[in-house]
This record gives sequence, structure tokens and C-alpha cells, in this order.
Amino acid sequence: MKRIEDNIFDNYEKKSQLPLGHIVAAIICGLTIISMITVVAWLNSTTRQADSVIPEFSRALDESRYDDALGMYRRIHDDVVANDQYATTEDSYLESLRSQMDQMEGLVNSRLFDIENAMRTERYVLSTADIQFMNGLEELTSSQISSWLNDLCTEFLLGTIEKPDLIFIFNSVSDIGNVSATTTPLLLEIETIEMARGEVQVAERAYDNEDYVAAVHGYQSVCDNYDGFVLNFSSRRLTEIKEIMYEPMLTLGEHWLERYRYYSAESLLSDLAVIFPDDNRINADLLEATSHTTEVTSYRGTVEVLSIRQLIADSSRGASTTGLYLSTDEFQRMLEQLYANDFVLVDAETMADLSEDTFISEVDLTIPVGKKPLILVLEDFDYNASTTYNYGLCTQLAVNEQGQVCGQYTAPDGTLVSSRDLEAIGILDAFIENHPDFSFDGAKGVISISGYESVFGYVISTDEADDRSDALESIGRPNITFSESEINANRQTVIEIMSVLRDTGWRFASATYGHINAYEADMETIVADTEKWMEQIRTLMDECHIIVYPGGNYIYGTDPRAEYLKSNGFRIFFGMGYNPYHIYGSNYLYYDRTPLSEYNLSHNDYSRLFDVTLILDSYVDAVNVATTEGSSQEPI
Repeated sequence: MKRIEDNIFDNYEKKSQLPLGHIVAAIICGLTIISMITVVAWLNSTTRQADSVIPEFSRALDESRYDDALGMYRRIHDDVVANDQYATTEDSYLESLRSQMDQMEGLVNSRLFDIENAMRTERYVLSTADIQFMNGLEELTSSQISSWLNDLCTEFLLGTIEKPDLIFIFNSVSDIGNVSATTTPLLLEIETIEMARGEVQVAERAYDNEDYVAAVHGYQSVCDNYDGFVLNFSSRRLTEIKEIMYEPMLTLGEHWLERYRYYSAESLLSDLAVIFPDDNRINADLLEATSHTTEVTSYRGTVEVLSIRQLIADSSRGASTTGLYLSTDEFQRMLEQLYANDFVLVDAETMADLSEDTFISEVDLTIPVGKKPLILVLEDFDYNASTTYNYGLCTQLAVNEQGQVCGQYTAPDGTLVSSRDLEAIGILDAFIENHPDFSFDGAKGVISISGYESVFGYVISTDEADDRSDALESIGRPNITFSESEINANRQTVIEIMSVLRDTGWRFASATYGHINAYEADMETIVADTEKWMEQIRTLMDECHIIVYPGGNYIYGTDPRAEYLKSNGFRIFFGMGYNPYHIYGSNYLYYDRTPLSEYNLSHNDYSRLFDVTLILDSYVDAVNVATTEGSSQEPI
């Protein structure tokens, strides 16, 4: 039996045969563990020390031992400075020191804020203890007080504090030894600051109104005429405003270029080019805008207003026999004639300043030299069942994958047909893409909407659901019910369509909710109808100032019923007449509109506008047949 001593020796001998690398690794592991234990102990000690520093600092403040408090702050500040150059991004010790500094400064600033607030709001006179507190903490208080005095001068410049209050505060802190270097030069500038207040505040109001160009020009003028505090403040604001305005304004200008609003884009980009003269992006955009603009002039003559209904999308269904509608080809040819005869589309709202609620201001119309103004009205784009299904009109509008508004209908074989070429909106949009000078600054036309059955072919309320159901039944089509979720989905679809239309230059108008004869309706009927339109239709769009009276049965602008309509924001009225006419009245602008249909074009003189024989299918088809027959005859 081996002795115990022998077993120990054997074990030791085996251990001594371990590789040297293993021994070294073991030693390193041991040292690492010891180091970790040491660091943890040191961190715990540091944490306990930090936990005790802040309460001690607070007690020193409470007991007015400002030398002790300042000494604590300075020791920690020196430690931060000493360790900062060696710090890593995750130095917990340094972060702990910084946290202590922040807490100390917070305690001091909190007390200072109470004193400062009392001085400003109550004309509080500093006590001996206040002065000792401010003087005793030296750099801890001087930085905050100096910053406050600078802020007060800024407020004085901007008009949020008055001169007597400012002077009182400056005089109150003048005995604080550690801020005299701030108070003395600022006191000397107060008179200059007072002189610049008006110009600075005008520039700031422009900025608040998002008129950044005016704000920049205002501050640039101040920078040119002042120095010192006013110059420093205005220079900073000038830089800030330029940074704020650049991308949004340039993006807006580029969006206007995409929407053929070349005149608006030219004006905006010209302003930007003055502010940012060396910016290549701005200069390139400005060149694009100016290449599509011409000389403009103020126009005060008559304005043609033409109105059409939906177009015949499927001529095989008999709409042409009614005489009420134009075909898609006729509308296309009409646009070509109007363009050739130097007409240009203008926005119906640009002739009126609607910025005031109680009165309307006449505005001279601006158009390119050599052009004649034209307003287009698309009437009754609700897409009711009896006309859309029976006469080959589109049954609804839709937005395609390219973000363009299209007309849609279901062919007799059940195929869904969708195209921009099926409705006046898409046809005009495409025409302006090819002839942007047919639209002045991107204007398209006015689309009037009632609440009868649907909006753009979509049932958007329970009222319309009932009307649609009755209408479908009356023409022998299956009844349709609409759930609340379907109605809500339809509303979102209409909102999307309206957003695209408004962004691309179209305006919206009320055709009254029930497509009523407004002239014969009493006040009770007008109020009920308007309330329904406002609740169900107006909520789908951004704004609406226009009424296109159904059948031209308008209400005189001074009638109490018209006053009620104006109180709801409707201040541009379209009646009906076969000659151009408009008039400004008491807080309203009135236009006559000329209705265009196959029947009207055949029975009235429109030579002031175009040659009807070059537009109507009946004439064009006859000419084409005659030409074909003539060309097929044998030569003699």
C-alpha cells in the first residue's frame, strides 16, 4: 500500500508535466479574475462615492457653504477634463463624473431660475442671500446668468419683453461680480437693439407665415445695417432660415414644374436663385421654368366659361341620340380648336381675392400676351345610374398605376374598360401634357359634384345608398346594398381621386346636394340641402368656394338664401348664359357659363370660339365619307 506521501508526489509529478502554455494561460486567467474583482470593487466604491457627493453638494447649498460646494464641483470638473482625453465610448467612470456635474449644475440652475423668474414677473429685488449665492458659486452661476441676459436681449429684440423690465433686471444683477463682463457690453447695445426691433419683428412675422423669402430679405437688410448683438442674432437667423427653407421650397418648385405651373415655379425659383445664386439645382430648374413661360399682361375683358357633361365613352349605347353629350372625339377636337384659336385655360378663383370672410376683392386676371382666357366647367360628375348605364357613359373614375385619373365602364360583354381617353378629365390632362401652353400656370377646370346617388361613381353615404338602390331598380338592374365598411372604403377612394385632381390643377364645386332648382327652393330647402352637402361631400375635399347652379337656376347674390350660402364659404357662383359674362357683387363673383352639347353646337352660333363643323362627329363623319367616296371613283 502506497503511502500518502507517495500519492501526493505522484500527483505533483503529473501536474509538473503539463505544457508551459497551459501554465501561462492559467496564470493569466487568475490575474484576469483578480483584476475583474478589483474593478468591480472600485466601481462599487466609485458609485457609493457618487451617491454621497450629490447629497453633500445639496446640503452645502442649503447651508450657504458655497466655497465647499464650488470645491466639490471643481474637483469633479478637473477629473472629467483629466480623464476625457483617455476615455472610450463606454467609459462608465467618466459618464458617472459627467452625470454628477449635470446634477450639480441642475441644482444651481433650478435655484437661479426661481430668482430670475421672480425678477422678471414680479420685479423682485435681490436679497443679500441671493447676491451671496450668485457671487459665491462663481462660474456655476455666471454662465447661466450670462446666458439668461443674452436671451433677454433676444426677447427684447423680438418684442416679448419691454425695455423697462429689461433695464430693471440688468441693474439688479450689475453688482454680481462674475457677470459684469456680460452686463456692461449688453447694456451699451440696448439702444441699438431697440432701433432694430421693428425690422427684426417684420422678418420674424414673415417667417411665421412661411414667407421665407421675405424673411430672408428682411434679415439680410438688418445684417447690412447693424453690427454687434443685432448682427450676430440676425446672421444666425439668416443661416437657420436658409437651411429650413431650401429643401421644402425647392421641392415645391420642382413639383410645380411637374404640374405645368411654370409661372409659379419661375417666380419661386427666381427668388431662390437670388438667395442661393451658385446652386446648380436651382439654376437648372429655373431654366426649365423660363423656357415654358412668355410675357404676361393684365386682362380685364370678358372671360369665356364653357361647360360640358360626361362624355360618351361607348357610342354604341345610344347617348348620341339624346343630344345632351359630346363624344370623346368631339371633346378632343374641341380642345384642338380652342388651342388653335389662342384660348388658354385659367383658374376660376384667380379673379377673386377670398382672403377676407366678409368681402371679396376684384383681382385683375393675368394671362400670356396674345391669349384669350377660358374657364372649363365639368358638370354633375356624380355618375348616376340612369345616365351612365343607359347612354354609354363612364360609370366611375379611378386612379391608375401611374397616378392618373381615368374613366371606367363595363362593356356589354362584361369587360372592364379603363382609360384616360374615356372621360374629359383624362383627355384634358393628356392634352396639356402635349400642349402645356394651353393652361396658364397649370389650370385645368371646375368639377361640380352633387350628392345624388354617388360621387365619381362611388356611394359615399347611406343617403346615396338608398338613392342608388332606387335608381338601379328603376332601370331594371339588380339592387345593391352597401355596408358601412364599403361606404367608408368608397369615401377613401373618392378622397384619393380628389387629392390627385386638386394637385393636378382641378377645382371642385357644389352642384347642390340634391341637384335642386335653387332659384325656386325656399330657405328651409336650401339650408337642409347645403347641410347635407357640407356634411357628406365637403368633408372629402380640402376646400370649396364655388357653386355651379344646376340648370343655371341661380339665386341673386343679395338674396338671403345666397347670403346663407356665402356664410358657408360659397362665394363664386356659376349661372348660365350663351355669351361670356361675369360680375362682382357683395362678397361674391358671378359667372355665366355656356353649356356645350351635341344639340347646342348644332343649333347655336359658336363662331367666336371655334368652327363647329370641325368638331361634331356628324360633320366630320360626313366629310370623311365624302372624301372616301370621292377618292374611290374611277378617274375619267
